[in-house]
Amino acid sequence: MKNTFGSSVCLTIFGESHGTAIGAVLDGLAAGLPVDESAIALAMDKRRARGDGMSTARTEADAVHLLSGVMNGHTTGTSIGLVIQNKSQRSADYAKTQDLLRPGHADYTAYAKYAGFQDARGGGHFSGRLTAPLVAAGEICRQVLAAKGITIATHIRAVAGLEDLPFAADDEALLAEQVQAVAACSPERLALIDPAREEAMRAAIRAAGAEGDSVGGILETAVLGLPAGAGEPFFDSAESVLSHLLFSIPAVKGVEFGLGFGFASLRGSAANDPFRMAGERIVTATNHNAGINGGITNGMPVVFRTAVKPTPSIFRQQQTVDYLSRTDSELQIQGRHDPCIVHRAAVVQTSAAALGLLDLLTVKYGTDWQREG
Repeated sequence: MKNTFGSSVCLTIFGESHGTAIGAVLDGLAAGLPVDESAIALAMDKRRARGDGMSTARTEADAVHLLSGVMNGHTTGTSIGLVIQNKSQRSADYAKTQDLLRPGHADYTAYAKYAGFQDARGGGHFSGRLTAPLVAAGEICRQVLAAKGITIATHIRAVAGLEDLPFAADDEALLAEQVQAVAACSPERLALIDPAREEAMRAAIRAAGAEGDSVGGILETAVLGLPAGAGEPFFDSAESVLSHLLFSIPAVKGVEFGLGFGFASLRGSAANDPFRMAGERIVTATNHNAGINGGITNGMPVVFRTAVKPTPSIFRQQQTVDYLSRTDSELQIQGRHDPCIVHRAAVVQTSAAALGLLDLLTVKYGTDWQREG
C-alpha cells in the first residue's frame, strides 16, 4: 500500500476510520517556519461534520495533536508528526452486512487486493475519514505558501445540479476578490462566491438525504501568486502532480484545468492564450490553459475543477453480492452517512493543492526558499 506522496515535501498518512486514531507525518519543511495552530483548527472545522442533515451524524472533535516537528510555534526542520483521535466509532453498524459488497465502495477491490485482511469497519483506510490528516498537514503547507504570496481557495461550483458563479479566470482583479470572499467563508457556511445560492443548495442536499439518497457536485479551485517555471514536462507536470493528489480524495472522479473538456469543441485560434506585457510582467490576455503550459506554470492563476460523485452510502435497498458465499443478495446499509460530501471536501481540495504546489516549488527552489523573504 502506498501511503506517501511527494518528492521534496512528503506526506504519509496512516490509520483507519474506526481505529484508535488517524494521523500523518509531514517531511521536507525548513526550520523556522511559523505554524498557526488556530488556523489548522479552523481548517479542520470546515471539514468537520455537523450532524445537521447536511452530513453524517458522526461528529468528531478532530483536534489535531502535533507530536513532533513544531516548537514554540515554528517548525524545527524535522518531521512533523500529527495525530487525530477517533472518538465516535460505531463499528456494530457494519457487522451485520460485512460480507455484502457495498455498491460504489471499495469493498470488493479491497478483498481482491488484501485477501480479507483489510479493516472493513467504516471503510477502513479507504474512508473519507483519512482526509482529516490531509487537511491538517495541507493547512501547514498552505500557510507556507501564503507567506510567499500564494493564495488558494476552493468553492462549490455546483451541487445537486445547482450552480454557484464560476471563478473569473480571465480577470485577475475580480478573481482575487472572489478568492478572498471564498477564503473568508466561516465553517458554518457553504464555500460560495454568491451566498444567495446557499439555501437552495442546502435544501437540495437535505431533500436527497430525506429520501435515503445522496448527491454529488463540482468543486473549483483557484491559485493566485504562483511564479512561472514550476513543474516538469511530461511525468511530473503541474497538472500531473495536482491530479495525482486530487484523485486521491475519495469520490473525486474527474479533473479538468482551465477550459478542460471545453477545448474539444474549439479551434486553436479561440483556445490559445495570447501573450502580452503588463509593465515588466509577461501575462496572457485570456487564461484558457489555467496558468500552465507544457506542464509548467506560466505565472497566471491556476484554476481547476473536480467532479465529486454522490456519496455511495445510501439508505435505499440495492443489489449486491455476498462475497463469502458468492451469491446474489440485497443490501440496505445501516450507520451514519453523508447525503453529500461536496461541501466538506472543499477544504480537502485546498489542502491537497497546497501540498502538491509546495512540493513542486520546493523541487524548483529548494527547502531554504520556504523560509526566505
